[in-house]
Amino acid sequence: MMSTLKPKHRPFCFSVKGHVKMLRMALNVTSMTFFIIAQAPEPYIVITGFEVTVIFFFIILYILRLDRLIDFLFWPLLDIINSMVAAIFMIIISVLALLPETTTFIVLGGVFGLLTAVCCIADGVLIYRKLLFNPSGPYQKRTIHDKI
Repeated sequence: MMSTLKPKHRPFCFSVKGHVKMLRMALNVTSMTFFIIAQAPEPYIVITGFEVTVIFFFIILYILRLDRLIDFLFWPLLDIINSMVAAIFMIIISVLALLPETTTFIVLGGVFGLLTAVCCIADGVLIYRKLLFNPSGPYQKRTIHDKI
Protein backbone atom coordinates (compact mmCIF):
# COMPACT_ATOMS: atom_id res chain seq x y z
CA MET A 1 0.00 0.00 0.00
CA MET A 2 1.25 3.36 -0.91
CA SER A 3 0.12 6.23 1.23
CA THR A 4 0.40 9.80 0.13
CA LEU A 5 2.46 11.88 2.45
CA LYS A 6 1.72 15.53 2.81
CA PRO A 7 4.73 17.65 1.99
CA LYS A 8 6.20 19.17 5.12
CA HIS A 9 5.92 22.89 5.58
CA ARG A 10 9.14 24.64 4.56
CA PRO A 11 10.65 26.26 7.64
CA PHE A 12 10.58 30.04 7.63
CA CYS A 13 14.38 30.26 7.83
CA PHE A 14 14.72 28.45 4.50
CA SER A 15 12.01 30.33 2.61
CA VAL A 16 12.57 33.32 0.33
CA LYS A 17 10.51 35.46 2.67
CA GLY A 18 12.69 34.37 5.57
CA HIS A 19 15.89 35.17 3.71
CA VAL A 20 14.65 38.63 2.72
CA LYS A 21 13.50 39.39 6.26
CA MET A 22 16.80 38.26 7.76
CA LEU A 23 18.76 40.26 5.17
CA ARG A 24 16.58 43.26 6.01
CA MET A 25 17.39 42.84 9.70
CA ALA A 26 21.13 42.45 9.06
CA LEU A 27 21.23 45.59 6.91
CA ASN A 28 19.21 47.50 9.51
CA VAL A 29 21.51 46.41 12.34
CA THR A 30 24.51 47.46 10.24
CA SER A 31 22.96 50.86 9.55
CA MET A 32 22.14 51.34 13.24
CA THR A 33 25.68 50.32 14.23
CA PHE A 34 27.22 52.89 11.88
CA PHE A 35 24.89 55.57 13.25
CA ILE A 36 25.84 54.66 16.84
CA ILE A 37 29.58 54.68 16.07
CA ALA A 38 29.29 58.07 14.34
CA GLN A 39 27.19 59.49 17.17
CA ALA A 40 24.54 60.49 14.64
CA PRO A 41 21.43 62.42 15.69
CA GLU A 42 19.17 60.38 17.99
CA PRO A 43 16.24 59.97 15.54
CA TYR A 44 18.51 58.00 13.19
CA ILE A 45 19.43 55.58 15.95
CA VAL A 46 15.94 55.37 17.44
CA ILE A 47 14.18 54.67 14.14
CA THR A 48 16.67 52.02 13.06
CA GLY A 49 16.62 50.46 16.55
CA PHE A 50 12.83 50.37 16.60
CA GLU A 51 12.78 48.78 13.17
CA VAL A 52 15.28 46.10 14.29
CA THR A 53 12.94 45.29 17.19
CA VAL A 54 9.89 45.01 14.93
CA ILE A 55 11.71 42.85 12.36
CA PHE A 56 12.97 40.59 15.15
CA PHE A 57 9.37 40.27 16.41
CA PHE A 58 8.12 39.20 12.98
CA ILE A 59 11.00 36.72 12.52
CA ILE A 60 10.25 35.09 15.90
CA LEU A 61 6.52 35.13 15.08
CA TYR A 62 7.07 33.25 11.82
CA ILE A 63 9.75 30.87 13.15
CA LEU A 64 7.55 29.76 16.05
CA ARG A 65 4.51 29.76 13.72
CA LEU A 66 2.60 31.97 16.12
CA ASP A 67 0.85 33.54 13.13
CA ARG A 68 -1.08 30.25 12.86
CA LEU A 69 -1.84 30.19 16.57
CA ILE A 70 -2.92 33.82 16.89
CA ASP A 71 -5.33 33.82 13.98
CA PHE A 72 -7.61 36.69 15.00
CA LEU A 73 -5.06 39.12 13.52
CA PHE A 74 -4.36 39.20 9.81
CA TRP A 75 -0.55 38.99 10.04
CA PRO A 76 0.27 39.37 6.34
CA LEU A 77 -1.50 42.73 6.23
CA LEU A 78 0.33 43.90 9.34
CA ASP A 79 3.60 42.74 7.79
CA ILE A 80 2.92 44.60 4.53
CA ILE A 81 2.01 47.79 6.41
CA ASN A 82 5.16 47.47 8.50
CA SER A 83 7.30 46.93 5.40
CA MET A 84 5.92 50.00 3.63
CA VAL A 85 6.10 52.30 6.68
CA ALA A 86 9.64 51.08 7.40
CA ALA A 87 10.65 51.71 3.78
CA ILE A 88 9.34 55.29 3.99
CA PHE A 89 11.10 55.95 7.30
CA MET A 90 14.38 54.40 6.13
CA ILE A 91 14.35 56.41 2.90
CA ILE A 92 13.77 59.64 4.85
CA ILE A 93 16.45 58.84 7.42
CA SER A 94 18.94 57.74 4.77
CA VAL A 95 18.44 60.79 2.58
CA LEU A 96 18.80 63.05 5.62
CA ALA A 97 21.99 61.23 6.55
CA LEU A 98 23.43 61.56 3.04
CA LEU A 99 22.52 65.21 2.33
CA PRO A 100 24.75 67.30 4.61
CA GLU A 101 28.51 67.09 4.89
CA THR A 102 28.81 64.29 7.43
CA THR A 103 31.29 61.70 8.62
CA THR A 104 32.06 58.52 6.73
CA PHE A 105 30.15 56.37 9.23
CA ILE A 106 26.96 58.43 8.86
CA VAL A 107 27.24 58.13 5.07
CA LEU A 108 27.72 54.35 5.42
CA GLY A 109 24.70 54.23 7.75
CA GLY A 110 22.69 56.11 5.14
CA VAL A 111 23.78 53.78 2.34
CA PHE A 112 22.89 50.70 4.38
CA GLY A 113 19.62 52.41 5.27
CA LEU A 114 18.79 52.76 1.58
CA LEU A 115 19.61 49.08 1.07
CA THR A 116 17.30 48.32 4.00
CA ALA A 117 14.54 50.34 2.30
CA VAL A 118 14.97 48.26 -0.88
CA CYS A 119 14.67 45.08 1.21
CA CYS A 120 11.56 46.48 2.93
CA ILE A 121 9.92 47.05 -0.44
CA ALA A 122 10.94 43.57 -1.63
CA ASP A 123 9.57 42.05 1.59
CA GLY A 124 6.24 43.84 1.16
CA VAL A 125 5.99 42.79 -2.49
CA LEU A 126 6.70 39.14 -1.63
CA ILE A 127 3.97 39.08 1.00
CA TYR A 128 1.54 40.92 -1.30
CA ARG A 129 2.16 38.43 -4.13
CA LYS A 130 1.59 35.53 -1.76
CA LEU A 131 -1.71 37.09 -0.67
CA LEU A 132 -2.69 37.84 -4.25
CA PHE A 133 -2.21 34.26 -5.44
CA ASN A 134 -3.48 32.52 -2.28
CA PRO A 135 -5.74 34.98 -0.42
CA SER A 136 -7.49 32.68 2.02
CA GLY A 137 -5.06 29.81 2.39
CA PRO A 138 -1.91 29.25 4.35
CA TYR A 139 1.45 30.57 3.25
CA GLN A 140 2.61 27.37 1.59
CA LYS A 141 1.96 26.17 -1.93
CA ARG A 142 -0.35 23.23 -2.49
CA THR A 143 -0.38 20.93 -5.44
CA ILE A 144 -3.46 19.61 -7.15
CA HIS A 145 -2.96 16.25 -5.44
CA ASP A 146 -3.26 17.86 -1.99
CA LYS A 147 -6.66 19.36 -2.78
CA ILE A 148 -8.30 15.99 -3.36
